[in-house]
Amino acid sequence: MGGPRTGAESQSPARAASPGGTVEPGRPLGGRRRWAAIATYLLAGVVLFTVYLRLSETYALNSDSANILLMGWDLLHGHLVLHGWYSSDVSFYPTELPQYALLESFLGLHMQTAHVAAAMTYTLTFLLAVVLARSGSSGRAALIRTLIAAGIMLAPQFGLGVFALDLSVGHIGTSVPLLLIWLLLDCASPARGARGGGQPPRKRGVPGGRPPGPALPVLVPVLTGVLLTWVLVADPIVYVVGIGPLGAVAAARVVRGFFTDTGHWTDRIAAQWDDLSLGAATVAAVGLAWVVNNLLSALGGFTVNRLPFHLTPWHDLRHNASAVWKVLEVFGANSTGLSGIWLALAFLHMASVLVVLWALTRVALRFFSVSLVDQVLAAAIVLNVALYLLTNASDEAAHEVAIIVPFGAALAARVLTRSDPPWARRVRLAGFAAGILVLAGYTAGLGYEISQPTAPPANTSLASWLLDHHLTYGLSGYWTSSSVTVDSDGGVDIRALSQFSLRRDLWMSNVSWYSPTLHYANFIVLDSRPGFMNHWEPRALVLKYFGRPARTYHTGPYTVLVWERNLLSSIPR
Repeated sequence: MGGPRTGAESQSPARAASPGGTVEPGRPLGGRRRWAAIATYLLAGVVLFTVYLRLSETYALNSDSANILLMGWDLLHGHLVLHGWYSSDVSFYPTELPQYALLESFLGLHMQTAHVAAAMTYTLTFLLAVVLARSGSSGRAALIRTLIAAGIMLAPQFGLGVFALDLSVGHIGTSVPLLLIWLLLDCASPARGARGGGQPPRKRGVPGGRPPGPALPVLVPVLTGVLLTWVLVADPIVYVVGIGPLGAVAAARVVRGFFTDTGHWTDRIAAQWDDLSLGAATVAAVGLAWVVNNLLSALGGFTVNRLPFHLTPWHDLRHNASAVWKVLEVFGANSTGLSGIWLALAFLHMASVLVVLWALTRVALRFFSVSLVDQVLAAAIVLNVALYLLTNASDEAAHEVAIIVPFGAALAARVLTRSDPPWARRVRLAGFAAGILVLAGYTAGLGYEISQPTAPPANTSLASWLLDHHLTYGLSGYWTSSSVTVDSDGGVDIRALSQFSLRRDLWMSNVSWYSPTLHYANFIVLDSRPGFMNHWEPRALVLKYFGRPARTYHTGPYTVLVWERNLLSSIPR
């Protein structure tokens, strides 16, 4: 009791002696490091959210954002399957719609809520891309990976690039659950980056060179299938950037392993268990998503507007050339129509494009020597860009390829920091120095972007005018409709009609809005401003179906036609 303690007893609880007599860090020190890392990520998240919220505010919100807010508002108020709703070609039902509903529960139905949701989504995408980039690394390698991934993600191109990445409720949000899936697979992989596509190293005395049976925990393929189902129900682009790449890569690894291993064919099949289980997870996800979608329909849920999708004929491919600039746009490198500082920033962002192309080239040359996640990221990027450039999807905006930014950032960081021959280290050092200069330029450019004035939501002056004149329920074109509804805090409801037929515009709208037994619409708003997202003046059709108005008002570019009856009864069917 009173005698001297032994050497083991006198050790500090934070440190313990190793068998070789050296002192190693104990658990408390490791715990502090983990908590420090968590605190760093949280602080970075707060800073990034603040920056991207301000960046989102430099782009005007429109009826697309307003309709998502209205769908989230209905979801929040108990319409759990969104009965009567027609979504766009993507439902976002289990992903971003619950996010919007949650934010509206304490921020309310306001346009600013859409800015908050957009900043939140891009911040999560940024952080997850960095975490995936750093996965399996430490020390200087982890720092370099962080700088590469964060640099590519840092500064979306002002204007349309901000719309595609930091404002649009689109495929950039789909990247969040996909990045979580890739991170799960990377952390669970038994030998990240090992030869043979990340498979465990061969062992002597074992048929086929690898032990049969699963090396991945059984729960990993199950979770992968569940998460893929979740995000596939929300967005069918997952076929292109999630299920397709993972399924194709798993199949390629199984085939290669079967023909390169030795031993009985049953042992060779058993050795491919991990990849077979992941391939099965993709097939199961497709089936489960089909079941969920049909169940929602059977319960009277929302309807998805399916758009035509087809390969562009060979002789018409030249018309898709402009889509290349849209791909550059998501990386901030589209110089079309730019001048001055914006042109300089676009040229500077070409560095991100070149880095991602370099990473894709290295993966292509060493495909079976990189990890499963690297293979999947590369395949997803190539498939997304190829289908965008070779199909009618090229007519759509750049948000169709937004996912390639976080995927490219993570891939470049992971692939371009691998060990190289001694002669290549000098080249890498020079590249690192150049990268620091480019990153400084990106940061300065981002600072300039967020210093731009706040863009007010579309049609705010019209919302105020209608409120002042006690016009509370009316009709107009798509881009003038729901933006006014949300701008007025629900004081004015405007429902969209088709440009060419004046039928109900059932794109991100609810059929109940057009019911003459539920609502009384007595005015139509015409918009004389030029441009696809403004001009709506079908005067001849208005006169044909609704007759002459009792009163006509003019306010700015708008013409407000007022009747003394319910126009909903006269909408053509």
